[in-house]
Amino acid sequence: MKRQLSYIAHIALLLSSPTLSASDVLELGDSDFDDTVAEYETVLVEFFAPWCGHCQQLAPEYETAATKLKGTVSLAKVDCTVNSETCGRFGVNGYPTLKMFRNGEDFAAYDGPRSADGIVSYMKKQAGPSSVPLHNERDLDAFVNHFEASVVGDDLYSPSLSQMAEFLKASSAMRDSHRFAHTADLSLGLKHGVESDTVVLFRPPRLNSKFEDSLVKSDEAVSIASLRQFIRDNVFGLCPHLTAENRENMRGRDLLVAYYDVDYLRNIKGTNYWRNRVMKVATQFQSQGLNYAVANRAEFQEELEEEFGLGPADGGELPLITIRNREGQKYSMQEEFTRDGKSLERFLEDYFAGKLKRQVKSEAAPENNDGPVKVVVADNFEELVNNPSKDVLLEFYAPWCGHCKSLEPKYTELGEQLSANTHIVIAKMDATANDVPPTYDVQGFPTIFFVPAGQKDLPRKYEGGREVNDFLNYLKEVATHPLILEKKKTRDEWTGKEAKKQKT
Repeated sequence: MKRQLSYIAHIALLLSSPTLSASDVLELGDSDFDDTVAEYETVLVEFFAPWCGHCQQLAPEYETAATKLKGTVSLAKVDCTVNSETCGRFGVNGYPTLKMFRNGEDFAAYDGPRSADGIVSYMKKQAGPSSVPLHNERDLDAFVNHFEASVVGDDLYSPSLSQMAEFLKASSAMRDSHRFAHTADLSLGLKHGVESDTVVLFRPPRLNSKFEDSLVKSDEAVSIASLRQFIRDNVFGLCPHLTAENRENMRGRDLLVAYYDVDYLRNIKGTNYWRNRVMKVATQFQSQGLNYAVANRAEFQEELEEEFGLGPADGGELPLITIRNREGQKYSMQEEFTRDGKSLERFLEDYFAGKLKRQVKSEAAPENNDGPVKVVVADNFEELVNNPSKDVLLEFYAPWCGHCKSLEPKYTELGEQLSANTHIVIAKMDATANDVPPTYDVQGFPTIFFVPAGQKDLPRKYEGGREVNDFLNYLKEVATHPLILEKKKTRDEWTGKEAKKQKT
């Protein structure tokens, strides 16, 4: 009897174990997709395949987000290997594909973050109305007391209904990126110095500083275009908190980042201690076009090591300072950050005076680069690729890429056949070990560009076939000078030729 009771207790314990708890992600299929999705106001659906590595990586983040969003927004998933009809109906051709559904209708692709916190933040903005009505001062205080910036339309009914209609259109268009609210009571804004109908951007209270205003008022008539521009110009302020979720919105800027133990959940005062020192110096250079931010060092440690060579022990507890401009040029402050900000001042003075040495990630240039395919690294890029007198066909590759390995013998043969052409260079660059100039959009491997003589700022992406004759036919059309073709040499002949050169 005791053994039977023990067994029953063991089963009960297993059933109550968290590892066996039910998932908060809805599992949908061909038979129930439409009916189930229609039951919810807003649903995020992941279309996946069990064998997909990216799907497996997303799974725990997606599950955590579903739990955190329970009761607010529902998350669902569809296995496309067994529900091909549904996946085909929504144009799924890669995994994972995420789509948002509202009242049963597919209304937008999800292009937000893939972390649990990022999904939660993004999808909370999709729930309910795009702009929240505020009825009293308590509503306003609660809305603007938020981790993110808040955009409030104050008494836009007053001039005409068209202003409020435009505000609501804009809030609907930008709800995935920003928070919106509106009020018909102008008196709510009086304690914030708002005395007329307008749009007000409230910066997050955690970022309040004596170096900038805590709110900004728009002086433009409300339209989607004007409101988008107003938010873009003001939402980040002088020195925002850079995160993995908002970093894409800050690309394309000249940006200085101070990396340290940024923690706005548990240590707001300590975090703002260093941020205020950055901001104090930044105010002296505000007209120079550089943007500033602070970021949690641990969150970006991999990038700091990869891009700037800064390891976990560098700098200790003091902020590490880096600059990356829109041309992709990188600089890091070598002097230790001082509490009076003087070291940062000197660093910025040298930066604006053009005295800083640019930081470049580069392999060592090969001592012998006489083969049919020239090896390009960041340090010899200017010499080999930007030589104004030469056409260059340049392959960006990754050592682990299977397609790159398949291309290698054909690309080598191409170089051999064109070896007599002094005005054409066939070249390759390991894009994982060297900085790629920002004018080259390398999203996958291999990526090939033709860089014409005299037009080095206008590289052309090669989209043709990858057989030797495909390359030759392309170069016959675009090369600055007529091609001279060598007879096809074998790899052994090339190896022998190089060996002979080295002996002599």
